[in-house]
Amino acid sequence: MDPVCVEFKLQTLDEKAQDLLKAALKDPRSVDLEKVSNAIVDQALKDSAFCKEAGRICYTLIKEEAMFSNTTVFRRNLLNRMQQEFLAREETRKSSVSQWVCLVNFICTVFDYLKVKEQPMAPLVNPVYDCLFRLAQPDALTNEEEVDCLAMQLHRIGEQLERVEAGRMDELFCALRDGFLLQDGLSSMARLLLLEVLEYRAGGWVLSDRAQSYYYSEVTN
Repeated sequence: MDPVCVEFKLQTLDEKAQDLLKAALKDPRSVDLEKVSNAIVDQALKDSAFCKEAGRICYTLIKEEAMFSNTTVFRRNLLNRMQQEFLAREETRKSSVSQWVCLVNFICTVFDYLKVKEQPMAPLVNPVYDCLFRLAQPDALTNEEEVDCLAMQLHRIGEQLERVEAGRMDELFCALRDGFLLQDGLSSMARLLLLEVLEYRAGGWVLSDRAQSYYYSEVTN
């Protein structure tokens, strides 16, 4: 198997998309970078496993394009497509919660990877927060898939987000505390995930070994 496919885990893409991304990763000048950005987003919205790699692929393509031609065509097209999907997020959630969760995972993963002078990209901060606030709404907290997504992304990028905009993180965690304490209809797993993430932030975005052991044992049980 092509080593590029293995490195970036492109095996889940169809053959045409694989060929497009392989060519782009070798030389971004050789392909239509708008098609590349669309191929990445299309796959990310239907493949939760690919979401984890998508941010790394985007980071690599942006770096390679800058090195080969000193342009930002891919980044511009990527951000434009992400904005389109973000604006349609409520319609996406109504039609498919799984696709909505993939969208959140993708946006957060891209936020995690793409930096400007070692700082998060400012245009992504509010969209990321808006997605996390949506996951903290009462109707989302009753869906374990959404709560799991929320907890996972707060583990991944919560500390970064707080450094950029601490006030919104305070608001988000107020909503999570209220949800944990006051909302009816939460599953035991949703409550466990919320309690864990509340403790995680209270500990300075760190869990003690004892807490990790407790939550891990509860999840596996």
